[in-house]
Formats: sequence, C-alpha cells, structure tokens
Amino acid sequence: MLKRTHLLPFLALAITAAACGHARKPYATTGGALQLSKVVLYRNGVGYFERGGTVSGEMFTIRVRKDQVNDLLKSLTVVERKGGRAVSISMPLDPRAWANAAIATLGPGSGSLAEVLDKLRGTEVTLRTSDGDSMRGRVLIVEVIQPDGSRPSNEDGEHQLDYKVTLIHEDRLSVVKLSKVAGIVLHNDDISMQFQRSLDATAGEGMFQQVDVTIRLAGAHTHDLLVSYVVGAPMWKPTYRVVLPEKGKGQALLQGWAVVDNTTGEDWRDVKLSLTSGAPIAFRYDLHTPRDVTRTDLSAVGSTRRAQASIGEAGYAQPGDAAPAAPVTASAERFKDSDAKISSSGAGRSVASPKKAPPRAAPMPATKSIADKNMPASQPAPDVWGGVNDESAAVDAEELARSMQPNTKAANVSGLSRYDLGESLTVPDGTSTMVAIINQQVDGEETFLFKPGGGGPGYETNPYRVIRFKNSTPFALESGPISIYSGGSFVGEGISEPVSAGVAVTIPFAVESSFLVSSHSQYNGDEIRLVKIVRGVMEIESFGRRTTTWEVKSQLPRPEDTTLYVRHQKMGGSYELTPRPPATEDLPDAYLIQLKLPAKATETKLDVVEQTPSRSTLSIWESRALVLLEGILAQGNLDAGIRAKLDPIVKLRQEVGRIDTEIEGKTRTRGELDQRANETRANLEAIKKDPAAGALRKRLSDRLEQFAKDGDKLGREIVELSTKRTEKKIALEDAMQNLDLNPKQPLSPKK
Repeated sequence: MLKRTHLLPFLALAITAAACGHARKPYATTGGALQLSKVVLYRNGVGYFERGGTVSGEMFTIRVRKDQVNDLLKSLTVVERKGGRAVSISMPLDPRAWANAAIATLGPGSGSLAEVLDKLRGTEVTLRTSDGDSMRGRVLIVEVIQPDGSRPSNEDGEHQLDYKVTLIHEDRLSVVKLSKVAGIVLHNDDISMQFQRSLDATAGEGMFQQVDVTIRLAGAHTHDLLVSYVVGAPMWKPTYRVVLPEKGKGQALLQGWAVVDNTTGEDWRDVKLSLTSGAPIAFRYDLHTPRDVTRTDLSAVGSTRRAQASIGEAGYAQPGDAAPAAPVTASAERFKDSDAKISSSGAGRSVASPKKAPPRAAPMPATKSIADKNMPASQPAPDVWGGVNDESAAVDAEELARSMQPNTKAANVSGLSRYDLGESLTVPDGTSTMVAIINQQVDGEETFLFKPGGGGPGYETNPYRVIRFKNSTPFALESGPISIYSGGSFVGEGISEPVSAGVAVTIPFAVESSFLVSSHSQYNGDEIRLVKIVRGVMEIESFGRRTTTWEVKSQLPRPEDTTLYVRHQKMGGSYELTPRPPATEDLPDAYLIQLKLPAKATETKLDVVEQTPSRSTLSIWESRALVLLEGILAQGNLDAGIRAKLDPIVKLRQEVGRIDTEIEGKTRTRGELDQRANETRANLEAIKKDPAAGALRKRLSDRLEQFAKDGDKLGREIVELSTKRTEKKIALEDAMQNLDLNPKQPLSPKK
C-alpha cells in the first residue's frame, strides 16, 4: 500500500521526453522577433499558433521550417492592431523543386537504376562494365530487352528483365547492357549535388531546416503585429480516472488530464493553451513547389491548312433561273464560453495522502474545489468502497478531488469543444506535459454489461463489470484510457468512444465470472395481413419477426435487485422492437436492453421481439392477393359481415384465375401446333420436286391441313375465353370499386 512519503514526489508530476544528448536538435517551426503567445492543439495532427510583437520598418522576416511551409502558406494571417495591413508575403522557392526529374525516382521502396538513368537523358556519364571496359557519353535512351527464353531466370523460374543503355559521344553511339554495368560516374556537378541533397532529405537531414518568409508591410513606421498560422503538431492525448460511487450507485468522481507534446523546436513560455476535441478536417497541400501546367501545342494550326484543288463542272441553266446573290461579309461562430466551475489551477497529476495524515502545513485555497462544494468540512469522508469504511485506505474520493484543481473553461466553436486553460503555461521544447482539465462529480452506477462474444476468449458467456455515468461536465471527453478505482485501489481500466457533453457512457473495466448469459433466436417467415380495402385498393401489412430470448444465471442469489445490460444487435432494415422493453437505449447498430434479476433469485429471462411492420398496397390481380383472401375466408371465426363482402370478390377472382389458366394452356398448345405446321411445310418444300415422293407429299399435306383446322379451333376457343375473362374482370373491378372494408384489427389468413 502506498504511504504518504511515497506520494509526495508526484504532487507536481511532469513527463519529459527530451531527445538524447547526442541527437541533433531540430530547428524551430518558426522563429523571429515575434513572441509566441497562444497555442491551440487539435486531435487531427495540427496546431494553431499565435505570435505577437512590435517590428520597425516596412519588412520583417520570420523563419519557417521547410516541412511546415505548405501548412503555413495555407493559413498564415498577419494583422496589424492599429489598422495597417500586410502588402505581400514572399519566400525563396525550394531549389529541389528545380532538380532533375531523376531525383523523383529516389523514394523509399521505389525507383530503380534503369529509371534513374532514363531520367538522366542528356547527362554525361561514364559507365564501367564488369569486364573492365568503360565508355563515356551522354545518356540517349534506356530500353528494356524483351526476354527470349534463353536468358537466365530467377529462383521462381521467371525470366529476369535486362536493359540496354545507349550513350552518344560526338558522332558515335555506344550500347551496353545494364546488367554488365558495375559503376557510373556523373560528370554534372549540379545533378550530383542534387542527388546528395535528396539523399540527405531521405535520411532526415535537412527536413527541419528553415527558410525565410518575408512579410512586406504598408509604411516604414513601427507596427504592432499579430501573426497566426496552422501547422502540423502532435495530437494531445487524454487520460481519465473514475472513482466508483458509494454502494454501486450515486456520485462518481471523474478526473481528466491532457498530455501535451512540444516538438516545435522552441520553448513555449507563458503561452495561453487550448485543447480542442472533435473531428475538424485537415490535409496536406503543396503550395511551395512550382507547378507547371501542360498546354496544348497549337503552333502547327495555321501552317497545316491546305486548300484542296477541285475540278470545275459545267452546269445547265434552266429557263427563268435568277442569278445567285453576292456573298455577305461579316463568421466564425463566436465563442460560447461556459464556466466549468473549477477555480484553482494545477498542472500536475497527483495522488493525495491517507486520511490519518497530519494536517497540511499550508491552508487550502479560499475557493472550494468540487469535493469541497459537495462535501462539508464537518462531515466525515463518505464511504466509497462498497460500504466498508477503510481507515487505512491509501486514497479516497475526497482526497483525490483535493489533489488536483484545474482552472479550465469550456467553449463551443463551430461544433468543436475546446478546453481553455485559465493560466499561462510553460512547456519546454522536447517535453511532454500533463495538465489537469477535469475534476468533477458525475451521476454514475457500477453495473454489468454483456456484449456478443462475452468478455473475451475463455469468457464467452460472462458479462463485463462496467461503470455507467452521464458526462455532466461542459467538456466533450475524447477517447483515452480510463483508470477505475474502488475500495482504495485500482480495480481495472477501460476506454470509450468520444463522449459529448450531456451524453451517458458505459465503460467496461473487468470481467464478471459469477454471471452466465445465453441467448437463442427464432425467426418467423414473412407474413401478410389485410389492413383495409378502400375503393378497390387493398392495403396490406407485411412483416417478419425475430424473437431472441436472453437468459441470465447467477452462481449465488444476490441480496438486492441487480440490473444487467445486454447489447442486443439490431436486426437492421425496418425491424423494430415490438414491444420496446422499458428503459431501452438506442446505439448506432444495437440496443442497450436492461435485464432485471430480482433479489434472492438466481436466473431471469427476457424475450426481445423485432419485426418489420411495413405497409403497402396490393392489386387484386396479384397472385398474393388471392392467396391472402382465400386464407382469410378459411377462418372459422370470421365476422359474417366481412365474409359476405369478401366471398363474391374471391369467387370472381377464382373464376378469372381459372380462365387465365385455360387460356394459357390453349395458347401453349396452339404454339406447338404452329411449330409442327412450320416443320411440315419445310418437309414439303424439300420433296416438292421428287417424283417418287407423291405418297409422302399426300400424307404431309393432309397433316398440314389437320394442323390448320386444330389451330383455327383453338384460336376460336381462346377468343371466346378472352371475351368471358373480360366480362368477369369488369364485374370484379365493379365489385372492388364499391367495396369498403376497414376491420378493427388487420385480418390474418388461416395458417
């Protein structure tokens, strides 16, 4: 158990992440006469920086790290407090942007010698071969040699590619296989230097070097300037601590810290620091490198125009033709600050001493902390360890609340939550500093949660032990580790998604093996029910149903009612809970459902029903409509009035269905006769000139005549049936048009 003497060194804790002594210190992100005054760190890899000060003359210069130039150009703002203005901002181009294109091939995991040489066309080189020969000239072209099957292959049996390099020297061309090249000498000092610089950048050398950014102002007098910009910065990292409430439900203590990393290359001295949570969009965009645009070459448009010779033709004028006519020439949303109700400041995460310790030498601040506001000094410390008042506990909620007293305000800016630290902060370069941001009591409870898959391998049927609390602070809680304390010590830790202010969250921190949770589901196929018929339009309700039975068993009976939450996966689509269990909460893809285990009971069950109550219209001519109505009439207890209305409708629809079946059969038979008649005609055509096939022609002709008679008969029958169907269809539509049926409950067909 921790003693007071062991806790004292933690009263002003700061984490230092300085580089090793022999490592090169990077250049600062920016530098110059202007003092850094404000830093806002985001969770998306950028930071907002403000600098201010007085400069004389019409120009001043700030130095910017090369890897931050593009971000700075996107966001740089120069404001003169007395009404002046910045005329222009200029900086030198990166000389690497003009380097030979070959350097672009030198990237991690990319590029080859053939690609580099091909990019060096026109550059003078000397190639030394493995045979000891050498040749000098300018690179003309690098060509791939297509494999012909005779060249060696690699271990996988694939033929290895080779290239031939062509050099030109005066009037002589020299060709050598790249596989024979053992050494290359560059005779262009500029290209060689650019290669060296590119390699330095790849190795990290020079990436933190600085370039001068010159800002020209209006007038040569003294200027009081404010300069702001957004550049890349490490995201701040939150960490939290929760002390579980007394007897499992009540007031829980929520504390939070932010870990801030300073890697800018300069100390942050007495800066105003803000931390922003949310998901703002930030991206990289190259504004520093010159960008050429490929244009269409239209130089040959005029020179390629040619008039085509045409041979003249004589025409013949008609009487009265007229002569041809002569040709005619021709705001930022304002900040909505809300006081977080925390007044004193403290930058370190600390742990307090035991209750029995001697009185503090220094009195507490006049302004009370959260613990002071909720716990009168005359009242003994509450029992937060499940009913056991452990006088020897190393830490308790009251002492932990007193150990940190942040001075933080909440602000909402365009949907982003922001922590504004009330006092200036100093963060040396190359260090990480932990600052207190939250110290507040929240309504919470210790309970149990079962997720699909249980608590992990070996705990597939066991729920988690969780802390549920509502974020009643004015801050959004970013995702970060959460340490859980109870009974005077650490009992587990968890992590959650970002939690907005006023939103409840459930944090699993341990596995509870005394409960066993099981479930089984039953799915009922789609059904349709008749809701009503109005002016011939049938409105139906179709639905499918899934019933999931959750069962919880406890090893031992518990003295009090116990609540266990189940994360029930949503069926998806239009499925809804019917009925909805009391106190059910909606998650993006699941429901959080409560199961109540009564006192002294060892098991409980709950049926969760999801169904798709979707309504649509149905035509009487659809096959599903007849099946539905026939099933409704088959019910023995159907209301007599409803039966009297539906019975003639069903009979007419059945008659139309029988006629449709008969027409379909006769139409199919007639089609078969037509096909056989066509085959017979083809046979007659084949033997029409054969004098010995007279008897066969007679049989085929008789058969063709019979086919024609049978086809005509079927055609007459189909016409008669179609006429009869039309009469029945009109009668059915008239009956449906005059039918209004609106039962009190949807009518289900007999199963």
